[in-house]
Amino acid sequence: MFWHVVRKALVKIVLGLVMLASLHATSFGATEPMEIRSSCWASGDMSEDLVAIVRSPGRWICGDRAYSLVGERVLLRFEIGAGDALPHYLLSRRSALASVNLLAIDRDGAVRQTFLSANDLLSSLRGGYFKAPLPAVTRDTQHVVVAFDLPSHRMTLQKAYLSESDLAASPEYLRTLLFLATLAGMLVMPLIFNAAFFRILREPFVLWHSVLTISLLATILVSSGLAVVLFDPPAMTLSWMMTVLFGLTVASGAMFTHGFIEPGRMHPWLRRALPYCAVWAMFLSTFHAAFPFVARPIQSTVYTAAFAPVLVIFILSVADALRRGSRAAKFQAIGYIPVIMTGLVRLVTGVAPWLESNDAMLLFYVGCVCEVLFTTLGVADRFMAIKHQRDQAYFEADALKSISERDALTGLLNRRAIEQNFERYRADGYRTLAVLDLDHFKAINDTHGHGAGDAVLKAVGDVLRADPHVHAFRLGGEEFVLLGRDEDAQLRAERRRQAIPAAVASAVPGLGRPVTASMGISDASSHADIGFAELYRQADELLYDAKLSGRNQTRSSLAQGPRDDACLAEGLARASRPREARRS
Repeated sequence: MFWHVVRKALVKIVLGLVMLASLHATSFGATEPMEIRSSCWASGDMSEDLVAIVRSPGRWICGDRAYSLVGERVLLRFEIGAGDALPHYLLSRRSALASVNLLAIDRDGAVRQTFLSANDLLSSLRGGYFKAPLPAVTRDTQHVVVAFDLPSHRMTLQKAYLSESDLAASPEYLRTLLFLATLAGMLVMPLIFNAAFFRILREPFVLWHSVLTISLLATILVSSGLAVVLFDPPAMTLSWMMTVLFGLTVASGAMFTHGFIEPGRMHPWLRRALPYCAVWAMFLSTFHAAFPFVARPIQSTVYTAAFAPVLVIFILSVADALRRGSRAAKFQAIGYIPVIMTGLVRLVTGVAPWLESNDAMLLFYVGCVCEVLFTTLGVADRFMAIKHQRDQAYFEADALKSISERDALTGLLNRRAIEQNFERYRADGYRTLAVLDLDHFKAINDTHGHGAGDAVLKAVGDVLRADPHVHAFRLGGEEFVLLGRDEDAQLRAERRRQAIPAAVASAVPGLGRPVTASMGISDASSHADIGFAELYRQADELLYDAKLSGRNQTRSSLAQGPRDDACLAEGLARASRPREARRS
């Protein structure tokens, strides 16, 4: 029932996601201010005079956007046309850099220059971008030159453009934010399910799925304009956060796969490799965020390429699990398709120098939600499977416990049952204990054989059968124990004892004489803390008194009959006799 409700809810959410995507697909390409792209680029050292490079025509490369990060400083030149709206901002993709120099150059050679350190760069409402205000740009301005000092990623150069304003809070942009907020809200629901699942399952993969969901939720916030609207942190703060979150997402995804795929449904080598992939992903992202300028010209390419083995191992793990018939892998494969496609796009465009870097953010956003929702379906399905397995295990354990606490011959509870559960019985009010022993049972075995003896024991077990007020036990041989509660517990035990001769005679005819029993009864009402061993000892002594008094009778600690001196004398000597000698 629970699984059916969860599945219906998630299916509705997926359908809602599709509808929202169809309604707001154009929002990601909402009308923006006119963009001016760079026409030429140059590079040099930070020690060189910036204006000198700008005024050296031979340093500029035009028509070729294959930017190089070898130089410490990369310059982009933007042509201001007569029909262009005057730009006021530089916008570009966030990545680590040292500083930005912005120059506005008029046709008469006048230069206006602005310098901004990396910490001064502001976050743009356009998700994943930073913005920098330009020096005054007029109708006399011919070029705007932007110099990036120590840029760490080609995407910062490829995506740079000039605009008259940041994204305006237009209806289209607000719909985009609403769409992203809806995606983020959808990721909260699986966290609630995971909390419920973990309380029951206590499986590590549920925790890793929660970490994965949180990291994807944070990624949507950081990579979109939501973080700017809600918190407006510095651009470089969002840049290193995005890097660390990417590593955390990959690491938690690897650990989730490691625990989520059922035992025996993945090659052991692949399962062992996944935790190493998680450690590797966290190391790469942490190093890239903390030391972005180490081997700067190639670090971003190496960083992107270093995730290729992780992607390959993950694809092989899911494919191998599918081949081995994993049910969990089916949910994971469907949910991860958009994320894997995003990773492939980023990997190929980030490594191939002739391709423009593409982070495929729209595909990534859809992939985030698909991954979380479908894997949540998988977690719910796995929850039901594990719950069924555990219920079956509990049932089998209860069955084994029942077998271990039952006497195979009579079906009564055995000594193990009363010894292990006596405290519970006593707490439930069972305080009267009767020890019952068949008289002259050895003679029945000797005369009529052990088959007849077993039949007698079965008949006695039927007589002593438990009811809501009495528990019956066979301790071994011909010895039985009754544990009763309420004021008439002694009377109930006595009725059972007296019913034994008729029941045995009916069940086992031809014995030649009636089968009787002697019984001793002790009570724990006045000794609330008395244990089973002591209560049994008292009842056993009373049973022995009944045997000495002629058998086929009861002795009770509540009301004892008269004893003659011979019986008392014999009773004083009983401690020195072996227990077997007391039975006949």
